[in-house]
Amino acid sequence: MATSSLLPFPSLQTQLSSSKNPVLLSSTSKTTYRPPVRFRPIIASVSERPQPITVPEPDAKKKLPLREIPGDYGVPFFGPIKDRLDYFYNQGRNEYFKSRMQKHQSTVFRTNMPPGPFIAPNPKVIALLDGKSFPVLFDLTKVEKKDLFTGTFMPSVELTGGYRVLSYLDPSEPGHAKLKELMFFLLKSRRDHVIPAFETSYGELFDTLEKELAGRGKASFQQVNDQAAFNFLARALYGSNPADTKLGLDGPKLFGKWVVFQLGPLLTLGLPKVLEELLIHTFRLPALLVQSDYQRLYDFFYESSGFVLDEAEKLGISREEGCHNLLFATCFNFFGGMRILFSNMMKLIGKAGVKLQVELAQEIRSAIKSNGGKVTMAGMEQMPLMKSVVYEALRIEPAVPLQYGRAKRDLLIESHDALFEVKEGELLFGYQPFATKDPKIFDRPEEFVGDRFVGDDGERLLKHVLWSNGPETENPTLGNKQCAGKDFVVLVSRLFLVELFRRFDSFDVEVGAAPLGVAITVTSLKGASKGKGKIGM
Repeated sequence: MATSSLLPFPSLQTQLSSSKNPVLLSSTSKTTYRPPVRFRPIIASVSERPQPITVPEPDAKKKLPLREIPGDYGVPFFGPIKDRLDYFYNQGRNEYFKSRMQKHQSTVFRTNMPPGPFIAPNPKVIALLDGKSFPVLFDLTKVEKKDLFTGTFMPSVELTGGYRVLSYLDPSEPGHAKLKELMFFLLKSRRDHVIPAFETSYGELFDTLEKELAGRGKASFQQVNDQAAFNFLARALYGSNPADTKLGLDGPKLFGKWVVFQLGPLLTLGLPKVLEELLIHTFRLPALLVQSDYQRLYDFFYESSGFVLDEAEKLGISREEGCHNLLFATCFNFFGGMRILFSNMMKLIGKAGVKLQVELAQEIRSAIKSNGGKVTMAGMEQMPLMKSVVYEALRIEPAVPLQYGRAKRDLLIESHDALFEVKEGELLFGYQPFATKDPKIFDRPEEFVGDRFVGDDGERLLKHVLWSNGPETENPTLGNKQCAGKDFVVLVSRLFLVELFRRFDSFDVEVGAAPLGVAITVTSLKGASKGKGKIGM
C-alpha cells in the first residue's frame, strides 16, 4: 500500500475532515418510503454549498443562428409506441438517434424516449447529441435532477425499501447532502483496504479463468467477474466475505433479478418481441416478486455495515434509510458499473490486438518492479498508457449512457451550429456515446485509441470525458450530481488492468450480446505465469 499521501482517495481526507458541516444537519427528504446511490488521480471535494459544474455560456461572438428545435413527438400514445419499437427493435439505439440527426440535420431535436405508455405518461424529451450541448445537463443552475436517474420514468420505491435513494435526489433536496456525505465517509474510511481486497478477489478470478480454459478451452468472463466484483466490494468496503455469511455466493444472482425489475422498461432481454413488449415495456413488474431476494441483500448489508450506519445516525439519517442507500450504491452503482466496464475493457483491448496488450504488460510490470514488486498508488501514476486506456474505455463506452435534466427556466442551448430555445419544465436528454464521440472534439472519434489521453495534449481532452455525470476534470461535491464514487471507479478500473497484465502477456476474447453491456468469452490467456510478479515477456 502507498503512504497516506498517496492513498486511493487523498481528496477525501481533507474533504471529510470536517463532518460537522451545517449543511449535513438539515432534515432528510422523506416521502412515503425511501431508497439508495451511485475516479484522474483520486480527487473529490465536499463543499458547504452547491458548486455547479461549469458550463460555458453561449459565445455571442460566434453569432450562431437561433433555430427552432426540429422534430416532433408524433400522434399522442401511438407516436411514443412507434418510437419505442424503433428504439428497441426496428433500428436499435444508435441508429434511432443517428437517423433522426440526419433527418433533422441537427444534433438537437425533439423525440420520445422509452418506455412510454403505460409506464411513462410523458416520454417527450429534447435530445442533445453533441459535446457542445450535452454539458448543460451538469449545470444545476439550469437543470433539475429530481427523480430523473432512469429518465422518463422512476422505478417503484418499493424496490428500495420505500425510500427515494440518493441517485434520485436533486441537490436542492435536504437529504442529498447528508446521503452523499455518507458515501464519501464510506470510501474514505475503507481506502486502505481497496488494493489488498482487489488483489485477493481478482486473483481468484484469474485463477478460475485459467482452470476453465485448461479444462474447456474457453471461459465465461461475465460469470466469474460478477462473483469477483461482489466479493471485492464486500471485502473492501465492509470487511465482509459473502461466502462466510447467510448470503453465500448468491449476491450477483439476486442483484441480477432486482435490476431487471428496476431497469426492465429500458432493456431488451432476448424474449420474443410481443412478450417482451407486454411484460417489461408496457407494464411494471410487481415489486413483490423480488421482495424476498431484496430482503436477503438488505440483511447482508445491514449486518456488514454497522460502522457506516453509526455514522449515518450522526448525520441524521436513520439506519434503515442508510442501509437502503448503501445497498443501492454498492450494488446498482459500483457492482453494476464494474460488470459493464470490465467487460467493455476486455472487448476493447481484446479487439485492439497484441501490440497494445504487450505495451500495457511491459509498462505495468516495469512500474511494479520499480516500486518494490508491489502495486501502489505511486506506481500506477507511472503507467500513463494504462491510465489512458481506462479513460478511453470510459469515453467510448460509458457504463451509464443516458443523462437527463429538467429545465429550471427558459434557456438558450448551444450546439456547434446553432442556438436553441428551451422552455422551463422541458426535459433534456443526452446520449453520452454521441457526445463523447463528437468528431468536432475528438480525432478518430469512433476508434478505440489506447494512448489518446497520454501527454499534455491528451490530458486536455479529459474535460470531454463525461461518464461520471460531469467532466473528468471536475470533482464530486455535496452540491452536485457527479458520481460520489467517481475516483473509486477509475481506481478499480486501473487495478483491473494491472492485475490482468501483471499475469498475462495477451489474451483473446469472443464478444456476444447481453442486456447490459456485452457478454465476454475468454478463449486464451497467453504467457500466463505462476508468479503474478513476472516481469519478462
